[in-house]
Amino acid sequence: MAASLLSSSCSNPTAVLAMLVTSMMAAPAVVMASLHDDIELMFGGDHFAFHTGGDGVETLALRLDKDHGAGFRSKESYLFARYDIDLKLVANDSAGTVTTVYLTPDLVPPEEHDEIDMEFLGNVTGEPYTLHTNIFVNGVGNREQQFRLWFDPSKDFHTYSIEWNPKHIIMFIDGTPIRVYKNEASRGVPFPTLRRLRLDGSLWNADEWATQGGRVKTNWTQAPFYAYYRNFRVTPCTASCGEKGLDEAALRRPREDHLLYDYCEDQNRFKDNGLPKECTLD
Repeated sequence: MAASLLSSSCSNPTAVLAMLVTSMMAAPAVVMASLHDDIELMFGGDHFAFHTGGDGVETLALRLDKDHGAGFRSKESYLFARYDIDLKLVANDSAGTVTTVYLTPDLVPPEEHDEIDMEFLGNVTGEPYTLHTNIFVNGVGNREQQFRLWFDPSKDFHTYSIEWNPKHIIMFIDGTPIRVYKNEASRGVPFPTLRRLRLDGSLWNADEWATQGGRVKTNWTQAPFYAYYRNFRVTPCTASCGEKGLDEAALRRPREDHLLYDYCEDQNRFKDNGLPKECTLD
């Protein structure tokens, strides 16, 4: 290609310039953002480290031991965006540990708190991870759905995403949708629309509830535990975000095969006041 462009440059330089511009426009723009520049420490500064591997990608390692874990947040907040980040979770006996990715605002009164959670609950060696999801609006959560991960998330990095726009919240694993929460505010269902949210991440001990309801405790002889984050990307919402239709078939497959718990199906839990309104809409 280069040789042919050079050979034709003397006879038709305008054509060569046009070809070069077209080639540059067709090539995808590759932007490697620095994770170090995009996030800031929340807690556990001595359990928080960056390194760059042989592939040139900067990775953040969070460490958990008996003293404490660690957490970070994005420096920027957004009112509607898609957040993507790659994680490799705690390996081997991870029971009692929780690795998180979630969206949350800056400090607000409890009754104004919004939050969109993806929490990865560790397990004993050989048993699968559970993904615990929840959505809080105006300080109220109780919208839990849980999934059994169908792969080993400690063997390699996988991409976890939260798409939040005026029409819906969608959670993805490696581009596959697993949960949708629609904006039905016009029908009386709470939906977060007022506060800008940051992406937070953390690794901490929650053995009072995380694994088998707290029956299996953290095995501290296996400490320290590590979780790894990299490739944090944010796509801010534009005027057209939310217009793309949801792939219902892609959503249905992981829910049919891997959904463990859905608050909308827990009649006993809500027997006194009935299921939340979003669970009963057509």
